[in-house]
Amino acid sequence: MDKHSCRACGESAGALVLDLGELPACDYFPRQDDPGPDPVYPLQMWVCSSCGLAQLVADPTIPEEPRAKEPAALVAQAADAVERVATAGLLSAREVVAEYGSPHGGSWLSLLTARGLVPAGPGESADVIVDCFGMMHAADQHAALAERTARVRPGGTLLLQYHSLNTIIRRGQWNALRHGHYAYYSTTALSAMLARHGFGPRTAWQFDLYGGTVLLAAGRDGAADGSVHAILAEEARTAVRDAETIRGLQLDAEAHAKRLHDWLVRQRSTGSTVLGYGAASRAVALLRQARIDSTLLPAVVDASPAKQALRMPGTDIPIVGTAELAARRPDSVLLFVPDLLAEVRSAFPEIEAVGGRWVDVEDHGSAGLK
Repeated sequence: MDKHSCRACGESAGALVLDLGELPACDYFPRQDDPGPDPVYPLQMWVCSSCGLAQLVADPTIPEEPRAKEPAALVAQAADAVERVATAGLLSAREVVAEYGSPHGGSWLSLLTARGLVPAGPGESADVIVDCFGMMHAADQHAALAERTARVRPGGTLLLQYHSLNTIIRRGQWNALRHGHYAYYSTTALSAMLARHGFGPRTAWQFDLYGGTVLLAAGRDGAADGSVHAILAEEARTAVRDAETIRGLQLDAEAHAKRLHDWLVRQRSTGSTVLGYGAASRAVALLRQARIDSTLLPAVVDASPAKQALRMPGTDIPIVGTAELAARRPDSVLLFVPDLLAEVRSAFPEIEAVGGRWVDVEDHGSAGLK
């Protein structure tokens, strides 16, 4: 790779920690009648030795419009988060709020206005700035954080929610790396980034979403409380700044891909029918790394009508509607988005009613790919 400069602090000292090779864009879903080949691009993670931010090296792709159906788990978590922040006394009626949302959904604005907060106008300063999985989509991390902190009024609060790098490392979530996601935050690195803008973490909440998500409240005044110190201590034990530790994701990728491929081969050899569920961006790298095609996985079911009649990038696996679950009566449904488990079990009880099962693609234990 060419010399890389950190997206947050500009320093060039760092290390390549994960290289998934050349992959199709994770949000480019061709039509089923498009024979390909699909264009491919390098997908690599680099960690800065100065500020500790893990980040995407380069992204020559052009983002596609989001098509996914918002998971119920994301909606529920947003409501839970707003309740916790309000209980902490950080939300008051008639305060002005501005939101930087994710292109994948998850807006909190209706929840906040229901509590009496007033939406800010374009570029207007606000008492509360909310960023829920939004800032990671900014190529220039320094500029993105500068914009957000500059809009916070004196005494105001910046709320940042992110999928924790600590979680990614501990759970081997190597396929969190994807085109269009430029930053992978530890609370340790984000604290250093905030300090460059005169901000610091004040309190934090943790959620089970995506295996481990952090909501950080930051401001210009005050000191970090015990919740922040506990997260920082846990990250120190994980060694979230250590390049060799993060390089373990490369081994996780190889082992996970082999496990999935071998499991699907075994299912085919026994005559079992397997479908996928959830045409998620994180599934793209996994299917490619595991060398999965339609002979091993005949289709991926997705609830979004916009994704049906398309195929998974880099493969010949078609994306089909939910009616196929009843029509094909699969023995196993490989769930590419584990957070959907409760939702899909409730929505499609016929899977388990006839002896089928939902298989968490990230569960490597006895209930998963074994």
